[in-house]
Amino acid sequence: MKEQRDKYHNNGFLLGLMKLLILCLVIIIPAFILFVTCRLDTVIVEGGSHYTDEELQDKVISKKTDRNTILLYLRYQYGKVDSIPFVQDIDIELVNKNTVKIHVYEKVITGCIEFMGGYMYFDKDGIVVESSSEKLDEIPFVTGLSFNRIILYEKLEIPKESMFNVILNLTRLIQKFELNIDTIQFNSDLEVTLYSADIKILLGKRDTYDEQIAELKNLLPKAEGQKLTLDMKDFTEGQDEIIARPQE
Repeated sequence: MKEQRDKYHNNGFLLGLMKLLILCLVIIIPAFILFVTCRLDTVIVEGGSHYTDEELQDKVISKKTDRNTILLYLRYQYGKVDSIPFVQDIDIELVNKNTVKIHVYEKVITGCIEFMGGYMYFDKDGIVVESSSEKLDEIPFVTGLSFNRIILYEKLEIPKESMFNVILNLTRLIQKFELNIDTIQFNSDLEVTLYSADIKILLGKRDTYDEQIAELKNLLPKAEGQKLTLDMKDFTEGQDEIIARPQE
């Protein structure tokens, strides 16, 4: 009886050992090979303009396991990843076992306002899509208006609702014509003044500014480097002359 129990014990031990060996062969060894051979050596970044390629790599490849192409791909495909300011989405493409391509999809931002010492960025529909302590030079800065409330991922609310459409009209046109406008300023009479470096542009008060902004596409390159005030309050399409005077 004792010999029979020892035999069963030995058989059970051998069976367990075989299972362990099979597990090593099927899972552990391939996983080890995968980890060793799929080391991340090359990163290609596409689509980013707000951050440099190096900055994006540091933000995307943030864990030790990310130095493996497969694990990095799986994390961004199925895992939880931290959000990156001004970035809507990140897509990781496996180029080969040692190379990945990072596709960056940035948030579409048309303007920003200052709020409680920081900056709130909104899109073409007036939805606040980002908050930051950083002010982006390439995004028009809106000043001179008060807002009822500012909540991230919600639409801006201002006391005079019609002014909301004016802001969006201006920011969309500035983006459409690729103008280098630093600031959109409203005065107490809701007249608009634009600033582009040392150039001050008086637009006055209108419902839309399509004609004036379209003309600025031609005017600003000619005035670049000068300290001028361009008076376009009474500008109409086809007008030959625009008042330009040096700033004091």
